[in-house]
Amino acid sequence: MSKGKILVVDDEVYIVHILDFSLGMEGYEVVTALDGEEALAKVKSENPDLIVLDIMMPKLDGYETCRILKSDPEVKHIPVILLSAKGRNVDQQMGFQVGADDYITKPFSPRKLVERIKLILGQPSAQRAAG
Repeated sequence: MSKGKILVVDDEVYIVHILDFSLGMEGYEVVTALDGEEALAKVKSENPDLIVLDIMMPKLDGYETCRILKSDPEVKHIPVILLSAKGRNVDQQMGFQVGADDYITKPFSPRKLVERIKLILGQPSAQRAAG
């Protein structure tokens, strides 16, 4: 049984593969998108539990994608973790201003990302799932 559905959005295919593998090994169902426009379509069709979103992407960057998601009443409840090579305080502040729930800088540890995802999703225990 899946722990939840995660939408991974990054234009760097190797990062998508790393996260697909790492999250899959942890029991998550992974859906992927390679840019912001594709991400917006996947959010509507797949209804993920959480989104891992790169910032620097073609077509629609992560900031704008997050802003659009967080202004949509149907999907604004979905947590967004921004994942970016932009590590300055001003970049992180911008991420939180557009509605991100967390901000992780690249290079990153997939294990630490999984820990953050579990924390944000408040992974259900067997008792809570049964009750």
